[in-house]
Amino acid sequence: MAGSAAVAGAPETKITPVAAADLPAAVLAVVTKAAPGLKVVEAELKEREDRRYFDVEGVLPSGAEIEFDLLEKNGAWEIVETQRDIAWADAPHAVHAAAGKAQPVRVIESTQNDAMVIYELFAPGQPKTPAVEVSLKNGEAKLLTETWPH
Repeated sequence: MAGSAAVAGAPETKITPVAAADLPAAVLAVVTKAAPGLKVVEAELKEREDRRYFDVEGVLPSGAEIEFDLLEKNGAWEIVETQRDIAWADAPHAVHAAAGKAQPVRVIESTQNDAMVIYELFAPGQPKTPAVEVSLKNGEAKLLTETWPH
């Protein structure tokens, strides 16, 4: 679902594809508890600095696609971000206002574990990297000037 671009000065990330059947049981338990009936389609292990992440993409029984980003903390896996595609018309008014005249062709809604939501807005012809990112927390939307870390 979401891609990440190399940012100058950013730490290097080692990415290892993982077959759904090879996901650790603890990772699978966390994502299936969050999304009962999830069919895992793709997964990657990402290692950056001293952190290990799993990106787990899947399909819900409704047919909707969803992605979970999990971070290993003290030997346990925790969801730090949940991503899904939404229609631009479904984004909150405050996000529209913060984004100005943006007319994205794709919007990824990324719910963080601290109740913040990041909206990644993709411009036509730029499918890999969001042109604009807007955060929303407690009803307040802010245009981000740096790429969100998850």
